[in-house]
Amino acid sequence: MAIPTVSIGGLKVSKLILGGNPFSGFSHQGVEADQAMLHYYTSDRIKQEYRRAERLGINTHLGRADHHIIRVLMEYWDEGGTIQWFAQTCPEIGTSLRGVQNAVRGGAAACYLHGGRMDWMLANSRLDEAVEAVAAIRKAGLPAGVAGHSTAVFDWAEDNLDVDFYMCCYYNPDDRSRRPERPAGAPEVYLPEARQAMLQRIATLSKPAIHYKVFAAGRNDPREALNFVARHLRPQDAVCIGVFSKDNPDMLAEDVRLFEEAMAAVAAKA
Repeated sequence: MAIPTVSIGGLKVSKLILGGNPFSGFSHQGVEADQAMLHYYTSDRIKQEYRRAERLGINTHLGRADHHIIRVLMEYWDEGGTIQWFAQTCPEIGTSLRGVQNAVRGGAAACYLHGGRMDWMLANSRLDEAVEAVAAIRKAGLPAGVAGHSTAVFDWAEDNLDVDFYMCCYYNPDDRSRRPERPAGAPEVYLPEARQAMLQRIATLSKPAIHYKVFAAGRNDPREALNFVARHLRPQDAVCIGVFSKDNPDMLAEDVRLFEEAMAAVAAKA
């Protein structure tokens, strides 16, 4: 069984997408794990992961619109890689608009606003920034999206933004009302009721949703997590997963196999 595709903003997107948090040292497991990811994921190893993804049928990568990822992708594309990049704005480099500018200049196929910043903008009545940034994505001719950890982000976005997709986090692990960035090593909470609330919101969204943090940053068993995701993906939806393959070079291949098996099981019951 090959990985199916969905249409997002007119782009053909594999239903399983490669996430980029580990490449940038965002483990959501503590400072030591962050540093382990940063030391392991050299440019060459990130490119190896891209190549593995493409061989397995994954054609899309969600990565940060920072200079590090832009440089690695440029090298990868120059070497013949074709994975398409859905760029995430990142608050540490500046405003959402600055992130959009990086994405456009870096060759992104689509762009979406960082979930933590969306949570922060909503909590602090700063949503004019989101309107401006989405307009800039549209002006550049790219599909636009917004991410969020809180269902309230999507309540607002449905009424106030013209986007092509949503990035929906299964969990709301920490408070972003004071700052959009997560402090390194800050405690996080992954509650099943948060996942259920997000799934209920996804069911009513008018645009495709990309489900993410489905492994609860390594806290959920991969087989159980992907079986759960497969049961809740709408036909137009996709799922994003990250991998840290230092101790298991076949991790991505194993996740693809589990996803395909889960999707096949759901199809068999339909």
